[in-house]
Amino acid sequence: MNVLVRGVSYYVEVVGEGEPLLLLHGFTGSVQTWYPFLSEWKERKLVMIDIIGHGKTDSPDDIDRYTIESVAIDLYELLKQLGIEKVDVLGYSMGGRLALTFAIRYPQCVRMLILESSSPGLKTEEERNIRRKSDEVLAIMIEQYGVAAFVEKWEQLPLFATQKQLPFEQQENIRRERLSHSAKGLANSLRGMGTGNQPSWWEHLTSLSIPTLLLCGEWDEKFCQIALEMKERLPNAKLLKISHAGHAIHVEQPKIFAKIVNEFIEKGGKENGD
Repeated sequence: MNVLVRGVSYYVEVVGEGEPLLLLHGFTGSVQTWYPFLSEWKERKLVMIDIIGHGKTDSPDDIDRYTIESVAIDLYELLKQLGIEKVDVLGYSMGGRLALTFAIRYPQCVRMLILESSSPGLKTEEERNIRRKSDEVLAIMIEQYGVAAFVEKWEQLPLFATQKQLPFEQQENIRRERLSHSAKGLANSLRGMGTGNQPSWWEHLTSLSIPTLLLCGEWDEKFCQIALEMKERLPNAKLLKISHAGHAIHVEQPKIFAKIVNEFIEKGGKENGD
């Protein structure tokens, strides 16, 4: 279904009954990211959305509508329209940054937080400037050469190297999902919601008492280090490093990922171990 939120039409799928779990995909993802887990999390009400600029959600011209804080407001308004007051939130990569932003801005709305391969943003303005410039280069490339050329380049990033071990059919499914977006949507998402454009939430972590699960793949050294630093600051966080996985744990170790998420939610964020 489509839900109009502050002038933007969001594509939303709500599946199942039970405690609501809001699912936020990564850059170039969509609601399809979560389809393999529908049977695994069948005891929950799964709220899946295409984040602005992705899938069947609008891709407006105004870059300000893509900022992570603006989209966090959209999530709040969207959940209100769906009649959901409190929700567990799971976010992957870009979706994890959005999930953390939402939890910081609306802690009263979040029961538990699960962050897969994510970060609180970059620590310094210098780092953010460098990232904004590189994201702008990518955005221009998407506009000039199209989504297919961009996806070809995107798939060669070291971040996704471990996905080349996946079966061919699975790699093709991921590629089709990435190719399903518009050039305008992806370019504007990079400009508005890119890591270089979001505030740094590092100093806010100490005040976030929501039970939080941090997940990283053992082959993703950069994000495992970020997760370790986050755990040291978050007062109620657990960190799990998943064996034989890189950045996209949900793709590379889906059964383990599904089980961990289920157990964390069922136990109320307790007894997961570090």
